[in-house]
Amino acid sequence: MSWELLWALLLACALLYVGLQLVRFARADGDLTLLWAEWQGRRPEWELSDMVVWVTGASSGIGEELVYQLSKLGASLVLSSRTANELERVKNKCLEISNLKEKDILVLPLDLTDRGSHEVATKKVLQHFGQIDILVNNGGRSQRSLFEDTNLDVYKAIMELNFLGTISLTKCVLPHMIERKQGKIVTVSSILGLAAAPLASGYAASKHALHGFFNSLRCELVMHPEISITNICPGPVQSNIVHNAFTEEVSKKLENTGSQEYKMKTSRCVRLMLVAMANDLKEVWIAEQPYLSVCYIWQYAPTWAWWITSKLGRRRIENFKNGLDADSSYFRPLRKKTD
Repeated sequence: MSWELLWALLLACALLYVGLQLVRFARADGDLTLLWAEWQGRRPEWELSDMVVWVTGASSGIGEELVYQLSKLGASLVLSSRTANELERVKNKCLEISNLKEKDILVLPLDLTDRGSHEVATKKVLQHFGQIDILVNNGGRSQRSLFEDTNLDVYKAIMELNFLGTISLTKCVLPHMIERKQGKIVTVSSILGLAAAPLASGYAASKHALHGFFNSLRCELVMHPEISITNICPGPVQSNIVHNAFTEEVSKKLENTGSQEYKMKTSRCVRLMLVAMANDLKEVWIAEQPYLSVCYIWQYAPTWAWWITSKLGRRRIENFKNGLDADSSYFRPLRKKTD
């Protein structure tokens, strides 16, 4: 075989490999570290079975689906949100789809903004189960309003719930984990904790704050390597978070919540969350294209990211002002080209 032919074959193989990787990236719904952990074949069941997992925001959306999948794994559950009746509904379904017993699920209504109740709630969990292996900080609310139209009380409420409520509960649980020399703290943030988008300045601010806090906490726990901190950053996921979003006033409801069809299925998002939790990954991005690509652009070419955001953000704001669904149209031009 001539050298020319050999080099041609090597080049063809290299181009084929690069092409395959580009196809895989175009179909990716998580960052490279996360998908590598999933591809390796480590099953979440190996790590999460028989653990006590406390999930806030467990009555709907990502939190609800998470407790369903955890129940099938055999994890003991603490279900928290402000709506006791919805928590009972979720508990009953967990009992139906798993081998868990009544004693394996504790329904614990909790208001994250009532920080004075968090220590008492933590004691109740410890009295019931004797331990907390994983705390999943999932509770929170989104926002859909322009800053110029939004009352400052909305920003105060968002930070009280999404940020201060989350770190308050974490502060109550962490000493127990340090004493046991074991624990996982998982916080459901957002890709808006990494990037930006119009109509969500308060929400993005609260998620950026969570990133700064938990990244710093991870550094402070360097003497306790047995305690892991995981930040989960989902993109658009099918849930009710938009239905409950803050608007211009604290008491005002969002009129047009739009369609959920274009968003990632909640079950897939939670599946990747379990992989991250089982492998103690520090930070994961969970989003379908083109949202995932935007995360990489924000990371490596922020000036380009601002240019893209300004172009697409204009369309998002115009649709919002016209009473249309802002979310589903944000990346619709790109989706038509890539689908």
